Amino acid sequence: MGETTELVYGAVVAALRPYAGSKLHGITCLCDGADQIFARAVVDSEGALQVVLPAADYRDNIIDRDDFDHFLSKAIQVATMPFRYSNRQAFRAASEELLRRSDVLFAVWDGEPSRQLGDTADVVAVARDLGVPVVVVWPAGAQRL
Repeated sequence: MGETTELVYGAVVAALRPYAGSKLHGITCLCDGADQIFARAVVDSEGALQVVLPAADYRDNIIDRDDFDHFLSKAIQVATMPFRYSNRQAFRAASEELLRRSDVLFAVWDGEPSRQLGDTADVVAVARDLGVPVVVVWPAGAQRL
């Protein structure tokens, strides 16, 4: 793991600690980066993992398919949004579905605006609009990947 990955992983594990064990149900889209770090933290914290995939072809767009496949195999539930191809609208729809299933959003976020539709700042804004509590995780020394 790189330095930022280690920092974020440690911060996510610490944020999840109050929920660790059977009361932890983590939901993620398993994209490269923060989503897979979150998935690792949920699994390592002995929580249940649920996955919402944005589109049927989503796996084809993942860089680290070994980690993706590993975490997908650990999921107790996998849902796929009704999109054939991965695109910004599919990502946004998957994030909105994730929020509908969530009691709290743990956002690995540096506080910067989204670069594209459906990026973290957009998801945080939607969560806040929906009244889903947001816990921002951004440890000192972390850098946007």
